[in-house]
Amino acid sequence: MNQQHIIRLPQVKQRTGLSRSTIYSLIKGGQFKPPISLGARAVGWLESDISEFIEERIKASRKA
Repeated sequence: MNQQHIIRLPQVKQRTGLSRSTIYSLIKGGQFKPPISLGARAVGWLESDISEFIEERIKASRKA
């Protein structure tokens, strides 16, 4: 069974090393997947999406 884990902004910031404003700027530019709504005032990201973002950044930085 494929279990999806949702992580909140503090964990996303910790895993990526990015600030809140940078994350939302990347979302606006289409470079970072948007969060999923968890309720009226709560959002989260799929942990797999964050891992994919990190892997893409690693690959892009090592091509140079």
